[in-house]
Amino acid sequence: MKRKLASAIVIAGMMVSVAACGGNDGKDSKDAGPSSWKGQTLTVWTMDGSAPPQWSKDVQAAFEKKTGAKLKFETQKWDGIQQKITTALSEDTPPDVLEVGNTQTPAYASTGGLADLGDLKQSIGSDWTASVSKSSVYDGKQYAAPWYFANRVVIYNKKIWAKAGITSTPKTRDEFLKDLDTIGKKTDAEPIYLPGQNWYFLDGLIVGQGGDLVKKQGDKYVSNLGDPKVAAAMEIYKKYAAYSKAPKDKDEATPQQATVFAKGKTGAFIGMGWEAATAIAANKSIEKDLGYFTIPGATADKPEGVFLGGSNLAVAQNSKKQSLAKEFLKIALSDQYEGELAKLSGVIPNKTSLESNLKGNAAAEAAAPGAAVGGTTPLIPEWAAVENTPNPIKSYMTAVLNGKAPAAAAKDVEGEINQRLAQQN
Repeated sequence: MKRKLASAIVIAGMMVSVAACGGNDGKDSKDAGPSSWKGQTLTVWTMDGSAPPQWSKDVQAAFEKKTGAKLKFETQKWDGIQQKITTALSEDTPPDVLEVGNTQTPAYASTGGLADLGDLKQSIGSDWTASVSKSSVYDGKQYAAPWYFANRVVIYNKKIWAKAGITSTPKTRDEFLKDLDTIGKKTDAEPIYLPGQNWYFLDGLIVGQGGDLVKKQGDKYVSNLGDPKVAAAMEIYKKYAAYSKAPKDKDEATPQQATVFAKGKTGAFIGMGWEAATAIAANKSIEKDLGYFTIPGATADKPEGVFLGGSNLAVAQNSKKQSLAKEFLKIALSDQYEGELAKLSGVIPNKTSLESNLKGNAAAEAAAPGAAVGGTTPLIPEWAAVENTPNPIKSYMTAVLNGKAPAAAAKDVEGEINQRLAQQN
C-alpha cells in the first residue's frame, strides 16, 4: 500500500504493454536453475516512492553479480494500479516480480495470478513478524512476501504540552486521556484534532480489542460491525473525539489534519509519520515543536492496535523466470537490504530484529512498537468494495459520535456492507 496514505489504491487503469512486462527472453525457465540465469532480464515493478534510488542500485548490483542476469526496475504510478496489475497478471508475459498493496494481496491471489512462495517462506521467512506477514497469506498459502510497512503514531506539539505542565509522554491510554484533559484545562489549545471519520484509526482500535469487521456465515462473509468488540473500540474513539472540535462528519483529509495542526493551536493528532512534513511545509516554525510517541494501549506493556499499511512483493504465476524471481526476493528481503530500506525510508521492516535500522528517525521509532500488535482490514477479496465512497463505516462512526448507540448505528449500515461483500469481484 502506498506509504504516504496507507489506504490509497484507486480503481482505474490501462492496459499493460508487452514491452512493459519485459518478455521472457525466448526461454521458458520457470523451473530452471542458476545455469540458465545468465543473460536473462528480470523485470520488477515497484511503486512510485517505494524503492529509494540507492537501495535499487545496491540490490541491482548484488543481484547481477550473484546471478549473471540483468535486473530491470520499472516504477509504477499508484493511480489505476489495481486494474493495471490485474491485467498484467492475466497476460502471458507479466512482470516477474510486483509490489502489491498488503490489503490488496488476497484479491490478486484469489484470481490465481500469484505464484506460491511457500518454499521462500521456509528458507528466509521463519522470523518475519507475524502481524506483517499475515497479509501475504491467502487461503493458507504464502502468495507474497512482506516488504515494508507503516502505521499511525501520535504527533504532538511539545510547546503546548510543556505549557500544560506535562513533562513526559503517556504510557497508557488512561494517561493519554488525562493529558488531553490537562491540556484542555490549562491551555487555550484544542487538546487533539480528531475528525469523526478517521476510520483507519478506528480499525486499529478494533484490532486492539481483538475484533474483526467481518464474520463467516455459511460460505460467505457478512458484516460484523455489530460485534461488542467493535462497539468497545468505537467507545474508545469517542473518548478521544470528546477532546476535539473537529467535524464529526469529515475524515482526516478534509481538511488535511496536518495543516490544521500546523497552525500551532492543537496539542496532538493521530497520523502517519510523514504527515509531520506536511505540517512543516505549511508552517516551518512548527518543526522545532514536533514530537512523536507510540499510541498507548490499555496497559504500559502493550501499545494500542494500529492499522498496518504497507506492501508485499509477489511473483507472477505466469512468469517464466520464477526461480530467478525468488533469487531476487532472497536478496531484496535479506537482512542487509531490508535493513537498508528501513534506514533510508523510515519504514517498518519485516522483522523486529531489523528495527534497529530506524534509530535516529523519531517518527519511525514511535511507530515500530505498534507494528507487532497491528493488523489490517479483513484480508478477503470481497473487502475492497466496502471501502468505496461513501464508506458505510464512516457513516456508522458519525452516527455514534452524534449520540446513537453503536448497535443501532451498526444495524443502519450493515445491509449496505453485506450488499457490497456479496458483489462479484
